[in-house]
Order: sequence, then C-alpha cells, then structure tokens
Amino acid sequence: MDPQAGALLWRCRRGMKELDVLLERYAAAALPQADAAERRLLARLLECSDPDLAGYFLGGQTPPEPQMAALVRRIAAVSSAPLREPPAGVYSAVGSPRKPSMIGRP
Repeated sequence: MDPQAGALLWRCRRGMKELDVLLERYAAAALPQADAAERRLLARLLECSDPDLAGYFLGGQTPPEPQMAALVRRIAAVSSAPLREPPAGVYSAVGSPRKPSMIGRP
C-alpha cells in the first residue's frame, strides 16, 4: 500500500470500534485501486466528527452532499459484504497490531 493510502487507513481509526470496523474495512478493500478523487472524498469524510459519522453509518442520517452520501453507501456496502482477507501488506504498511482476520469480528 502506498504512503497516502496508508495514512488514510490510519485516519480510519476513530474513537468508536463500530466506526473503526466500517472505515478500515472499506479502506483496506478500496484504497489500493482508488483514484485521487476517491481518496480526497474519503479524506473529507474522515474530517467529520465521530458523532456525525455514527449518524451516517449507524443512525440512518444522510450527509447533505450527494458525493459524500454516495461514499457512505459504498462504505456500508463493503462492510456488509462477506468477510475476506485484505490484500497482503495492507496492515503492515501502517503498523497495525491487529490481524487481518479479526476485522469485522467480535
């Protein structure tokens, strides 16, 4: 994973485990092939507060901006897909102590 993608993956770690799981799972799946526009949009989403993000992902709220709302739907779709191992090197690039197989599991 390139340094920019690794930095975005690191920023996916939030104050709520539920958000961590949703955002990290999307980042691991999408960032390796994401274009610059998708990465900028994710960076903007990550600027939102945890309560706002929780409202978008867990509370049924919709971001006011259509592009952001579409990204929230993509993240939710990836997170509801069956678990699979992330690409090799995704977690070693950011020094995560978690094993990839633990993502999305209690």
